[in-house]
Amino acid sequence: MQTVIRATGEAKDMTLDEPAAFVDDARKAGVPGNRNVGAEVSYRGKTKEVEIVLSEVDD
Repeated sequence: MQTVIRATGEAKDMTLDEPAAFVDDARKAGVPGNRNVGAEVSYRGKTKEVEIVLSEVDD
């Protein structure tokens, strides 16, 4: 099972502070800057959730 860092806008669209905190957490966890980020967007194109895998290896 992969370990991920996930940030959500909960029941709303994300604000700029939420993905900024997500990136900060990923950097602190040692995730390389070239790692792909997954995202879920609303029908209006607003970010609802982002996640990044901490390690490339499946357990």
